[in-house]
Amino acid sequence: MCRGEAQQQAGFLYWGAVWCPYCNQVKATLFNRADFAERAKQFIPLELDGDSPEGQKLAARFKVRGYPSMILFRPDGTELTRLPGEVDAQRYLQVLALGMNANRPVKEVLAAALAGKPTTADDWRLLAFYPFDADEEQLVSKAALPGTLARLAAAVPPAEAELATRLALKAFVAHAQVEPLPKLAGDAGAQLLAKLLADPAEVRSHFDLLIVEPDKVVTLLTPAGGAPRLALAAQWSKSLESLTQDATLSTTDHLSALGARVALGKLAGATPLDPALLRNQVSAADAATSNGFERQSVIYTAAGVLTDAGLLDDSDALLKAELKRSHAPYYFMRMLGGNAKKRGDVAAALKWYEEAWTASQGSATRLQWGGGYLNGLLDLAPSDEARIEVASSKLFAETASTPNAFYERNRAVLERSAKKLAEWNAGGKHQASYRRIVAQAAQMCAKLPADDAQRPVCEGLFKARG
Repeated sequence: MCRGEAQQQAGFLYWGAVWCPYCNQVKATLFNRADFAERAKQFIPLELDGDSPEGQKLAARFKVRGYPSMILFRPDGTELTRLPGEVDAQRYLQVLALGMNANRPVKEVLAAALAGKPTTADDWRLLAFYPFDADEEQLVSKAALPGTLARLAAAVPPAEAELATRLALKAFVAHAQVEPLPKLAGDAGAQLLAKLLADPAEVRSHFDLLIVEPDKVVTLLTPAGGAPRLALAAQWSKSLESLTQDATLSTTDHLSALGARVALGKLAGATPLDPALLRNQVSAADAATSNGFERQSVIYTAAGVLTDAGLLDDSDALLKAELKRSHAPYYFMRMLGGNAKKRGDVAAALKWYEEAWTASQGSATRLQWGGGYLNGLLDLAPSDEARIEVASSKLFAETASTPNAFYERNRAVLERSAKKLAEWNAGGKHQASYRRIVAQAAQMCAKLPADDAQRPVCEGLFKARG
């Protein structure tokens, strides 16, 4: 291909990490498909690894943080749209085609739709499948998202009822992310959901949304402690039951449906799922999954289902068995730490968090896991000054040797740890240790060039925290 032809192709950016379960799921179920490979001939692919030397700096430029993120660009570099990472492969390819054929960026499509200007069916479909919750608030702020999605749902033309339903579901999920959980007026939302759940085809079509915070959405739409809440939860759980065996869905999707049913069964008055059923389905998923990429997603999801159901020993057994098979076992070590924390076993939790940091690989990953261990110490062993100081010193030493340590995910990790350290020292409770930690951070910042954009970020870690 000549240079001129390449310049006319759209760009496709994939942002991920080796350990990320859903990144591995995308690799196992999408990127290996022949139809995706054929579609990929029409764009210039760029894979951006979060642990690459320039990864976090480039992530700041493209405004991506969560893994995985996928963006389509025009040949001139204008962002066209972001692509959903949760839908099944066939639906993903349809949305990818929509984005590549789009006449204008999704930002302009959204503005037109909200202003009541002409929008095509494909425009509405692009909006309905846009990952508003994972675009780093590029189009809509988090606070405005529930209301904006509800406005869009109400504005969809009658001929596109499925898209209106999808946007309404997105609005429910967005409302469910608000704390404290609001209460939507009227029963129109519950009626819409009950009608959808009665139609297996609709349930399959909107599967990716029906597995997100179902217990919170039920709570959002129904009065507390009443029969309508239990009825909606039971209907929702029943509608997902068949999908746990749907051959058109991946093993991870089957487990996600199971996890949604666990959440619904934990609502007050609801019927919990039988532990034997959970164990059998997790065991079957484990036995059926041989692809290494897919296992990273399957075991993560399966262990999470068991943990959420209170079956911590079963979750531990599954995770420990995977440590020898996984290409990123440190991810599962951290989950084992989380299980120990739920048990109240502080020593085991901190042991697993520390082992996860020791085993982790990749510059950004090591900072993230190191920050996780330090934060675990601050939460679970705040009186252990010596251990906290050692962990802080090690974390800042690694930060000093990490390229682009103050961009995107790296920056978020360091700011969160600095905040927790300041809270730990509230009232000067650990003043001597805290001063030594802050002094080491100051030395690290002083070594950055004065004109480096990272320096003010570094200096700001503790400056406003006392």
